[in-house]
Amino acid sequence: MENINHPGHTTVVDRAKYEATRKALLTALPKRGPGLTQAEMLEETTKLLPEALFPGGQKAGWWTKCAQLDLEAKGLIIRDGGKPLRWSRV
Repeated sequence: MENINHPGHTTVVDRAKYEATRKALLTALPKRGPGLTQAEMLEETTKLLPEALFPGGQKAGWWTKCAQLDLEAKGLIIRDGGKPLRWSRV
């Protein structure tokens, strides 16, 4: 996993949880603005995560943020820079 805030640094994470979160996040984010706020992104992503990996939504916030930072680093999603920040797919 990459992090847009730390270019060139990668972290090893649980593949199944990352892939599930990545898929959920890309499904939740719109292709066009205004995009989703951090809270909206977490709410929508949590709804799409498999219960077997995230019982009761446990750790959904942490995994959503990880996937968001990785997808930003890879150029697959963007933040708009407004207030509040909003994210959408590229």
